[in-house]
Amino acid sequence: MPDAFTVLWTHDTCRALRKEGRVGERPPVAFGGVHTSLPAWSGARPGDEVYAVHVNRCEVFVVSRLRVLDTERGDCCGTAPATWRDPVFPGHQDWWMLGTGGCGATPFHVDATPVTFDTRIPGDVLHRLGWRNRRGRTRGLKYLVDGRLEHSVSLQGFYRLTPGSADELAAVVDAAAPHDVRPADRSG
Repeated sequence: MPDAFTVLWTHDTCRALRKEGRVGERPPVAFGGVHTSLPAWSGARPGDEVYAVHVNRCEVFVVSRLRVLDTERGDCCGTAPATWRDPVFPGHQDWWMLGTGGCGATPFHVDATPVTFDTRIPGDVLHRLGWRNRRGRTRGLKYLVDGRLEHSVSLQGFYRLTPGSADELAAVVDAAAPHDVRPADRSG
């Protein structure tokens, strides 16, 4: 059974998505890394879903739902660098803000919903969301007051959602998206 995760896209990432005109477009790839500036997508496998979230003025938004297709360097990535000065993933330079040049970047090719900044996660859903670690321990969001997230620290990173929380986020995204912008097949 596929898993679901969240990853926090920072203000810098989201600002770059807007500036580069990527709103409304589907990212073909995202990157995990070995540094906190580009969290490792630990445990993500083909078929898993990743909810890219953003915090703005104490509200949490789903920017895109990405279903992992593969984690291999493909032809679309471009030629591997011959020297440290060469771009690491020249085929994905249009999506540089998702980590093409990150420390130890690994490509995750995805089938994604279009980038938007208006799919707000309601406060009551935020209160019910939970993440589980590899030992099976579950945690919720810290710094959540009256449905508003006062500090984003508990979202920073790449975290596995509980199955119920994955269903709740899927319902939020499905309710917000027109039928023609959903990923083609979520069956994994």
